[in-house]
Amino acid sequence: MNESLNLRTKALGSVGLADDDFDWSGVGNRYDSYKSDEKTRLEDMYDKTLMTVAEHQIVNGTVIAVSEKDVVVNIGFKSDGLVQLTEFRHMPDLKVGDVVEVYVETTEDKNGQLILSHKKARSLRAWERVNQALERDDIITGYVKCRTKGGLIVDVFGIEAFLPGSQIDVKPIRDYDVFVGKNMEFKVVKINQEFKNVVVSHKILIEAELESQKIEIMSKLEKGQVIEGTVKNITSYGVFMDLGGVDGLLHITDISWGRIQHPDEVLKLDDKINVVILDFDGEKKRIALGLKQLTPHPWDNIEEKFSVGDKIKGKVVVLADYGAFIEVMPGVEGLIHVSEMSWSQHLRSPQDFMKVGDEIECVVVSIDKAERKMSLGIKQLTPDPWGTITDKYQVGTKHQAKVRAFTNFGVFVELEEGVDGLVHISDLTWAKKIKHPSEFTKVGDNLEVVVLEVDTENRRLSLGHKQLEDNPWDAYETIFTVDSVHEGTVGKVTDKGAVVILPYNVEGFAPFKHLIRENGNPAKADDKLDFKVIEFSKENRRIVVSHSRLHEDAKRVAHAAEGVEREKQADETAKAVKKVKESQEKSTLGDLDALSSLKANLESSERKSAIEKLAAAEEAKKGNEAKADDAPSAE
Repeated sequence: MNESLNLRTKALGSVGLADDDFDWSGVGNRYDSYKSDEKTRLEDMYDKTLMTVAEHQIVNGTVIAVSEKDVVVNIGFKSDGLVQLTEFRHMPDLKVGDVVEVYVETTEDKNGQLILSHKKARSLRAWERVNQALERDDIITGYVKCRTKGGLIVDVFGIEAFLPGSQIDVKPIRDYDVFVGKNMEFKVVKINQEFKNVVVSHKILIEAELESQKIEIMSKLEKGQVIEGTVKNITSYGVFMDLGGVDGLLHITDISWGRIQHPDEVLKLDDKINVVILDFDGEKKRIALGLKQLTPHPWDNIEEKFSVGDKIKGKVVVLADYGAFIEVMPGVEGLIHVSEMSWSQHLRSPQDFMKVGDEIECVVVSIDKAERKMSLGIKQLTPDPWGTITDKYQVGTKHQAKVRAFTNFGVFVELEEGVDGLVHISDLTWAKKIKHPSEFTKVGDNLEVVVLEVDTENRRLSLGHKQLEDNPWDAYETIFTVDSVHEGTVGKVTDKGAVVILPYNVEGFAPFKHLIRENGNPAKADDKLDFKVIEFSKENRRIVVSHSRLHEDAKRVAHAAEGVEREKQADETAKAVKKVKESQEKSTLGDLDALSSLKANLESSERKSAIEKLAAAEEAKKGNEAKADDAPSAE
């Protein structure tokens, strides 16, 4: 009002009608009979009825009217404010006279209207209360609105908070839907101010109550005590039991004397069972429980159930490289070593005989109660083939065998399951010497053999393959006689000599010096030459040949022929001299001297011939000694 009068005064003064002595306070107040001091008092009283309101603050207001779209709220301001009715959905029973919190959006919009918001007031107030609850660790009440992935959505002061499934109760919850639509008490455990996320917990309230109970329960626990518990949770390594306010762990190894893969094979959730306390830690509140300990150990009376030699059935539970573990009853396992799976000396993998889960029959081989060990076997279910070995595999009999393995000295073959034998490398072939059995056969091949020797005590069979044929060296002895000559092909040449392939594909050996040709050059690989046999050994299957000896012998023969010719000439001369002597009855002194000279010449010629013969014999002797030294030793 005063502002309006002031504006009006300025307007009149601008046109020159202003009068400083004029009392403008009475203008328009025709019926105003208030005196100045009374008017001031009344204005003060009126101003006190109005509320000073600032924008962006939360105030209380009273609902004075409710329409189809808006709610009129009086906050004590000079004008009433409007709030959309949709902001009061959580208050379906809203009526005139209700006091509500509102947020002052603006004190006067373009239409002069006071704009309020109940939704913002509720949201801001809720965040204040939620933060305050976290700071003070207060217990608050919320409404479970719906289920979501991993938990529940809870309405707390108008804010949607998350209740994780693990924070609903101290025990796992399998059905979250039973909590939807209920009011529950919570504590705020986490707030993300940036993303406006709130996490609450109901479990923390239960744990606080149980903590006092745990202390009392732990004080009464004793090792060996048997108590009842409820299966609370099942994991791969054990079962958590609720012992009436305190949890204990029943490890998988303490559930049964037998072997189990998972606890759920024996126990189910909510099962009530008796367990024994094995150990506990009062400080850490950990309790170790046992179930199998409530029954006697099956090994305690093992002698009443099993004896050596018994045929029993069991289940394959574990396979290892060295054998298989068989569960013959819960808590009692035996080992079938791989050597007890077959009579064969050729060991195989346990997987060749069985697999995990198989139900098999076996024989008790030994029992050690003190060590709780049992040896089992399956080969004992069939007769030992070595029991009748001498009847089936007599010396000289022929059989088919399968090559199983090689060694440097021979071949191991299997005649049947459990019956193995050895073919020595020297008994593989008559034809040629081999350095390794793999040159003659390969693993997996079938090989015909002859029984050479049977050793039942050591379970050994000596076999042969070459004995299937006659010894060709009996025939070679008549063909490759010493000094006989045969055509041969030179093989690989070394500094020691070369292998020579003779007729009938027989191998001979020529020392290097016996490979020298007549022209002085050594023979080369693949050369075809004549060779003279200089040594033959049937026992060692050895033939030594020489090409050099052929042209050396030819030279000796030619030299010997020359000596014979000289001797013939000397004889003829001697005969002529004798004839002359006989024809001359008389001789002069001069004639006698001539005859003496002729006689001396003849005697000198005879002595020279004798010396040459001795030299030739000595050279031949040395050649024979050299041949013996150069021949390679028998293998």
